[in-house]
Parts: sequence; structure tokens; C-alpha cells
Amino acid sequence: MTPRIQTGLASRWLVVVALLALGSTGTAPAAPPAVIDHSRIFDKTGTSGAWPANYAIWSWGEEILCGFGVAEVDPKTGRSGDRETRLARSLDGGRTWSVESPPELLAPEHGGKEPAKLDQPMDFSGPGFVMLLTHRRDHTGASRFWHSSDRGKTFSGPYQFPMLGFPGIEARTEYIVEGPRQATLFQTAFKSDGKEGWPFVARTTDGGLTWKVVGNIGPEPTGFAIMPSTVQLAADRLITALRVREPVGKSWIDVYTSDDNGAAWKYASRPVGDTGTGNPASLIRLNDGRLCLTWGQRRKPFSIRAIFSDDEGKSWHGEFVIHEGGVNPDLGYPRTVQRPDGNLVTVFYFNQANRNERFLARTIWSPRSK
Repeated sequence: MTPRIQTGLASRWLVVVALLALGSTGTAPAAPPAVIDHSRIFDKTGTSGAWPANYAIWSWGEEILCGFGVAEVDPKTGRSGDRETRLARSLDGGRTWSVESPPELLAPEHGGKEPAKLDQPMDFSGPGFVMLLTHRRDHTGASRFWHSSDRGKTFSGPYQFPMLGFPGIEARTEYIVEGPRQATLFQTAFKSDGKEGWPFVARTTDGGLTWKVVGNIGPEPTGFAIMPSTVQLAADRLITALRVREPVGKSWIDVYTSDDNGAAWKYASRPVGDTGTGNPASLIRLNDGRLCLTWGQRRKPFSIRAIFSDDEGKSWHGEFVIHEGGVNPDLGYPRTVQRPDGNLVTVFYFNQANRNERFLARTIWSPRSK
């Protein structure tokens, strides 16, 4: 049968509908984000694998390295014991992973070496440079770090991280390399009351032999503001996302910006107004210029989520569920990287019914172009 050609009012209506579908510019509207696939990286009976945000994620093209913690789980109480550091490595853009246990990362409380003072400067500009910072979990405020020149296959350390005049520092891995001997850390110090909760910026210009406090991020909180995740927007312009909680228990994510490379900070926005019991963010800048923030939603429905900004953190939109189906709030702590093909890899920990263990998982997803 020969197709019938529409004429008159009917054809004009079809043209209008088509133009509306294309948008005012005549181009197709951007497609929404989409999940490509999920898989588990570490899932072991009797042991939890979790908390990647306490460590870091690095990428070199298709190679991705992510730190996480493992802890034995008491079968009666379901509580996790002390944590040991592991690394998960992918050589194919996050599709498959192997788990590594570098012996140098064994903490002193687990039989490893006691931290020493760094006596040789680090070379931050090396192509395989990795620095890993952690803190003791006995709330003494003592922190330490390791560094690697071969993409985390071997490490030097541990080394003592100085208190820098604070009552204590609960270090996690978050830094920006600025030169062969210069790097900036974004960490959390104890407040004046001796409790965790005031983020700060520190910088070294001599390869880590000495560090100087540049400034605190925001005013001293009444609850806590911890775990900054930071992006360099321009030469002296920084943006960071903080995990915030008030004493009454409400938790959210706030964003601050600095125009003087970390000395002074101003409040910018609140991309997530309620994270349930609280979860840190992973903030990255996409290849198309947008900011992408991922976090674990610790209120129903328990899930891993993302949200975007087109204006350097002033406003946020397009909330997207990366992974759903959590059975309780003990999940999240994501780290996210963008692959060369534009797709994202988000690593996080998750839970399932009838199991006390938590497992480390990853989702590959497309943010789609704006």
C-alpha cells in the first residue's frame, strides 16, 4: 500500500509536534543518564568490604584503582571489627576487578610498621604517583600516609602526618597535585571541643616534608562537617562538597567554593538536603564541564544517587538513581571517575537482606551529554 501524505492542518500539527520534540534550537533534547551495568568487586562471607570514600580512587585511562576497607563481621551481633586496607584494580575500565593487599599498607595496629618521619621529598608529578592517607580508629587524632610511584603496586611508608596545631586529625585520602613538590590536602580536624568535625586545607611546597594550614572550610560547626571532596575549577578556584550533620541528627551535603586556592571559603549551595543518617559525597567535573556529585542515600528508599550542576555548584538538578534496593542505611561512601569514553564508574558499598556482611560494588553508567 502506498503511504498517504498528510496535508493541511494535520500536517502542520505534525510539524509543530516534531519541532517541540526537537527543542527550540532544532536539535534533539539531551538523553537522561542511564545505567549500563552493575557488578560486585568484593563479596565474602564473614567479612565486609566497604568505605571506599575513606580511601580514594585513581584512574589512568582504562586502569582504575580504588582503596577500601575490609573487616570481619561478628556472626552474632553483625558488628564489624577493625578495618584493614585493600586495593581494587581494574584494567578494563571498571568491567572486571582484582583485589590486592600490599604488605606495606598493613597498619601498625594490625602488625605493620610504626609510622616514621618522612625524610625524602615525594615527587607528586610522577606518572604513577599515588598517596594514601588514613587515621587510627581509636579517636586519638593520629594520622599517617603512604606513597607509591608505580600506581599503587608497592608503597613507601607509613609516615607520620603532623597535627598542624589541631587537637587531632582524622585523615582520609583527598588531595590535588599542583607541581613536582606542591600538593594540597583537604582533611578533617578535631574541633575545639576535641570531637571530629572541622574541614581544613593544608599545602606542602617541599614534597611533603612540611605542611602548612591554608584555611578552614566554613565556620566551626556545632555538629560536624567532614570528608571534603574537591574539584579544581580554575587556577585559584576550588569547590568542595562536605558531609554535614547537626547534633539533633539531621544530615545533608553542603558545597563551598574558594577563589584564593583554599584560604577563604564561602557557602555555595546544598545539593542534597537530607541524606538520612549521613553519607559523604564524591564530586567530579565531567568532560563536558558539568559537575557530578554522587552519594549514598541513607533514608528510604536506600540507594546510591547522583545529581548535576551546570553553573559550578550554584544550583543542582537531574537527581538520578545509580543503584537501588538497599535494605538498610548502612551503604554508600562512593568514589566516582570518568572513563575516556565518557561513561562513569562509581564504586560504593551496599547491603542485602538476611546478611550482616556488606559488599563492595560498582556501577558503570552514562551521564549523557547536556
